[in-house]
Amino acid sequence: MKFLLPDTYMNESGRAVAAVSGFFKIAPSQILVAHDELDLPPGTARLKAGGGLAGHNGLKDISRSLGGAKDYLRVRLGIGHPGLASEVIHYVLKKPSANDQSLIYDAIHEVCGVFDDVALGRLERAMLRLHTKPAVPEPLEGKE
Repeated sequence: MKFLLPDTYMNESGRAVAAVSGFFKIAPSQILVAHDELDLPPGTARLKAGGGLAGHNGLKDISRSLGGAKDYLRVRLGIGHPGLASEVIHYVLKKPSANDQSLIYDAIHEVCGVFDDVALGRLERAMLRLHTKPAVPEPLEGKE
């Protein structure tokens, strides 16, 4: 198992991913990319196998650098959306609020809890564990 944390911005990480992939002969389907996700609220983590790039410039760069491959695994870490498209660039580059940062760290911790399943190829099991939240019990007051 190899880990890579490029020194570049996410938008320019494709070159590093492709270099490591080529050197160690790692197929795109064996790569797991963790990235920020505007479409998920802070504190939400989702696993995804392949699929579209949803306008994410970092994923576009990685796919382009892997010869157009999109079948790598993704850990989508929710950061929320600023509300206006014109504010997205500033929003993703600024430090999150203390509350959002705490929620994001919690989500990363949840992902770490399913990493063994991901590494062993049990993606469905990992997704079920990560995506399923325990039911919140209804309050008892007023029920008789």
